[in-house]
Amino acid sequence: MPRDLAQGELSKQPAPAERLRSVTIPFIIFTAIWGSTWIVIRSQLGAVPPQWSVTYRFTVAAIAMATVALWKGESLKLGRRGLPAAIFLGFTQFCINFNAVYLAERHITSGVVATVFALLLIPASLMGWAFLGHRPSKRFAWSSLVAVSGVALLFVHEIREHRTDVNEIAVGIGITLVGMLGAAIANVAQARPEIRRFPLFAMLAWSMAAGAVIDALIAFAMTGPPVIDARPAYWLGVLYLALFASVLTFSLYYPVIRRIGPAKAAYSSVLVPIIAMGFSTWLEDYRWTWLTIAGAVLALGGMAVALRRDRSGVPAPDAA
Repeated sequence: MPRDLAQGELSKQPAPAERLRSVTIPFIIFTAIWGSTWIVIRSQLGAVPPQWSVTYRFTVAAIAMATVALWKGESLKLGRRGLPAAIFLGFTQFCINFNAVYLAERHITSGVVATVFALLLIPASLMGWAFLGHRPSKRFAWSSLVAVSGVALLFVHEIREHRTDVNEIAVGIGITLVGMLGAAIANVAQARPEIRRFPLFAMLAWSMAAGAVIDALIAFAMTGPPVIDARPAYWLGVLYLALFASVLTFSLYYPVIRRIGPAKAAYSSVLVPIIAMGFSTWLEDYRWTWLTIAGAVLALGGMAVALRRDRSGVPAPDAA
């Protein structure tokens, strides 16, 4: 979803101390947070339907992001042309994308969802080629094929481990791919000039607000009235996902994009699944075999090589 930058801005190399403050530390923070969100989402699955959990999250996030926009001196007025764009982004990114992630984790482990989602760069780049003219390289194509083969090995492992749950596994991965498609559409839309001209944080605030409204309508239609979980742990999870994983991370991610460019910043999408798989191993008893190790290495290694020479201009921050 981040924006393309002028080449002149990217050519300015900050001093080491400034780079540490403005690039390295923010990169570590948003990558670590995004890596942890997948397991936090798992804790949200219980009495509250996933659709309502997503609604609560982005209601809080929209209010917080509007506060950030005002603090940065941005006007919240988008005009008649800005509102449809915000609604579209809210539907694709903060409705389809996140509802799919939450629902997918009811069927497969959070680490597998995160690793499959690392392939987001592939549809985002293909759509960037189709709609923005950013043609990916041949290296990117071959590396993406390697990454897909790695995810296929993870799929085979899940089937072997849970032979009676093949349908559950297929549904989980299928839902993840739907969410990935929604995120890819939103990423490419954000890169279009007619949307880039709006203030960044104001657009994000309205997109989150629109997404929350759509989420609430879908939640009510599918599951009925709002369900409240009285456990403090549940609401701490909502606040973490809203304030840290949605507001803080994007507030840090976009300035990093401005300094080092989208391709380098997108390396976080390779590191995030590694962190997520670590949490899954620790808290979900995910069992590693030679098949899962090979699958993870191929999936993440393929994405790393693809990013190394990618010039698509459409980076893909993680969904969760």
